[in-house]
Amino acid sequence: MKTALRLFFVIITITFFNLTLQAHDAHYGHHDAPVWTINGKPVHGFFYYFKDGKVYLEDEHQHLHSYPMADFSEADRKNIQQRIDKIAEINKQQQAPVQSVNPKAMVSETQDSSRIWILFIAISVIFMPVFSWIKLRNRNAIPITVATGILLFYSFVPSPNRRMGNDPVWMDSAFAPFRPAVNTRWDNNWFYVESKGIPAHSMMVGITAWQQQVPIFQCYIGPNAWSIPMNPVKAATPVPVNNQHFLRGAVAIAANGVPIFNPYTNTGVDAFLDGQLDQWGGHSGRADDYHYHIAPMFLEAKSGKITPIAFALDGYGIYGNKEPDGTAMATLDANHGHTWKDGRYHYHGTAAAPYMIGNMVGKVTEDTTLQIVPQPVAKGVRPALTPLKGATITGFHANGNNGYTLIYTLSGATDSIVYLWNTAGNFVYNFYSPAGKTTSNYNGKPLCEVPTQTKRISKAGSFALYPNPVERQLFLYANTATSVSGMRSVSIVNAEGKSVYHAEKSVNSIDMGNQPGGVYFVEIETARGKETYKIIKK
Repeated sequence: MKTALRLFFVIITITFFNLTLQAHDAHYGHHDAPVWTINGKPVHGFFYYFKDGKVYLEDEHQHLHSYPMADFSEADRKNIQQRIDKIAEINKQQQAPVQSVNPKAMVSETQDSSRIWILFIAISVIFMPVFSWIKLRNRNAIPITVATGILLFYSFVPSPNRRMGNDPVWMDSAFAPFRPAVNTRWDNNWFYVESKGIPAHSMMVGITAWQQQVPIFQCYIGPNAWSIPMNPVKAATPVPVNNQHFLRGAVAIAANGVPIFNPYTNTGVDAFLDGQLDQWGGHSGRADDYHYHIAPMFLEAKSGKITPIAFALDGYGIYGNKEPDGTAMATLDANHGHTWKDGRYHYHGTAAAPYMIGNMVGKVTEDTTLQIVPQPVAKGVRPALTPLKGATITGFHANGNNGYTLIYTLSGATDSIVYLWNTAGNFVYNFYSPAGKTTSNYNGKPLCEVPTQTKRISKAGSFALYPNPVERQLFLYANTATSVSGMRSVSIVNAEGKSVYHAEKSVNSIDMGNQPGGVYFVEIETARGKETYKIIKK
């Protein structure tokens, strides 16, 4: 009896440790914008979305502005709440409930510690039956231990519904090869991608069903950046990426900063089969915004290593035709992806439909037009034109840094559009044809630049500090086998060498809210030595 109780106690203890371990787991503008009363003053704008206690309004120039919910009048707050409730109702039947997740419980740290526990449990499972059978002659030892092993195996198998936080350093590595055209930053909830939406490759060549739109830069920067969930959650029912859902705006952002739309256009046709896409799988939308409609598979060869070629707006990565370990793509499920060995789900791009995402596995929010929100606004400078039947685009090249030339054939003749912009944001479109030249001028789109990337990781590379630049809370994440618990001390000094923080222990986060803006150096001491990281306080 005593022996059985001892075995039962061991089983409960191991199971407890195991469970503890698992716990670490385009939109376009409109006219006649409504008027809102904010702090007693009238403000024109369209309701776009609500996030983190702030209401985002889109003005008549397609710029996003955020305001605290409390600043609106009582009548406006009721109006906004009705809109929020309506959006929630759309999503309620197709999404799983949101659960709380610790953003600091990153996957790689969990994997490192899990290896130790797996080794411990494996030794225990082997040792217990041998000891019990030889020394104690307990006939119940073998079946009890077998049951324990089955329980442990089941517990360690990744659950298809398990929620796992994204590693920001891993996400950042996918975009790194495309800097400085792309900048990334992150906070507890979102990974932000900033770009101008213009790829390094040529564009538009090969299109046979042309809408007369041409690529211009977009300002996916600051509050108008792309937002990828840091803690994706699988939906109770994946939403199909088809000719009904997500026809407005993007469903993913490529590693080179170019958005990826539904394979179907807003008219419900397959853009690739209809001849609307260039040799790279992209074209320009109604705001002259360039975007892909199929997976940009060519990006797989650009990074020099196996990283996602894009990230879906539900938070899951998108790979090309190889798996994260370099092996050939495994069998895909109905959503056009699968759960990998680390328990993380990802999609794959293919040359045939559905090209990238069959169903949106992760939880997303759709607005009343069934577009994913939040996402940036694409801003054009001229009215959208109509399709030019019979035209084929044969050439495209840059005119310096502020313009392009597009060449096309129509009815046996060669025509072109030469367009450019200046530092004041004024655009000139010159149309050349056998009939002559016509010119159109447009004003009002200011230039923008992608922020300079800030170094996040020291040469030693044991830790990542984010967000950087930091506004308040600074998080420390171990991106190698050295875990946060292996820290001996953490110190922060300012640019003058004055100490502003010191802890003789391991820490997961540091409050920088009371420190003035400027450059700081974080010194982390472990058993292997000291590493220094540069951060910037906003």
